[in-house]
Amino acid sequence: MATPKRKVSHARTSQRKANWLGALSAPVTMKCEHCGEVMLAHHACPSCGYYRKRQVVKMKTEEAEA
Repeated sequence: MATPKRKVSHARTSQRKANWLGALSAPVTMKCEHCGEVMLAHHACPSCGYYRKRQVVKMKTEEAEA
């Protein structure tokens, strides 16, 4: 099995990690077109169940639970 010939320097390790960590970003959020709540892009709204102006998930209402 191949093994490293020399120790990898701290600078080289940090540069490698910086390139990988620099590519990470926060998930994209947007406003729901139906109710105005903040939601993840390309996901159904967790509060109303709409996605692209269509209801794709039936949500339980407070009246139905009572």
